[in-house]
Amino acid sequence: MAKVALVTGGMGGIGTAICRKLADDGFKVVTTYSKPGKETSWLSDNQAAGYHFHAYECDVTDYSACAALAEKINSELGQVDVLVNNAGITRDASFKKLSKTDWDMVIGTNLNSVFNISKHFVDGMADRGWGRVINISSINGQKGQFGQTNYSAAKAGMHGFSMALAQEVAKKGVTVNTVSPGYIATEMVMAVPEDVRNKIIANIPVARLGLPEEIAGLISYLASDLAGFMTGANLAINGGQHTC
Repeated sequence: MAKVALVTGGMGGIGTAICRKLADDGFKVVTTYSKPGKETSWLSDNQAAGYHFHAYECDVTDYSACAALAEKINSELGQVDVLVNNAGITRDASFKKLSKTDWDMVIGTNLNSVFNISKHFVDGMADRGWGRVINISSINGQKGQFGQTNYSAAKAGMHGFSMALAQEVAKKGVTVNTVSPGYIATEMVMAVPEDVRNKIIANIPVARLGLPEEIAGLISYLASDLAGFMTGANLAINGGQHTC
């Protein structure tokens, strides 16, 4: 029977690449979305490309909604073996101009969601003696970024979560790791004016943006049996732009 992989926020550029790679690896893949309507074209486009995914609406900032999601997935698809916490938003502003609303939105979606979702699946993984939790952070959670105190705090907090939970479940066959991508050639980044993109690329030693498929390849490894000895790690994949 195929293992089940849940990718939150899986309909963006990186999320789609992760979903496709995990499907290629033999997983039954399910993702979440927050805005009704988007899932129809996304599922259709992927089906045309040969991928058959499952998608559920869920507000990942709402603990009760996440509990309902877990119950639905468990009953309809089976227990989740691989969890990729990928849901995230930005609400950028200098700290002087940052509103409490935008702080709360980013912390809720990017950090609180990691607890809200993981809480309903990790115990099952531990009981079965195998599981993978992979938290998608960011280069800006490692080095910080002007205008992103909310985003950087949330993304840094994700790895604190990974390190602590990894120690709790390591003996039970469950690994917990963080992946921190740099600037990736997603639709959102490619929509940035070319002169701005060129300035970004000038600060990347490999002199290019990363590809969503490169992130997905790393997720594929972390989700595999071969990654059983790696846990509590924060894996930077940013073209050499930041090392720590």
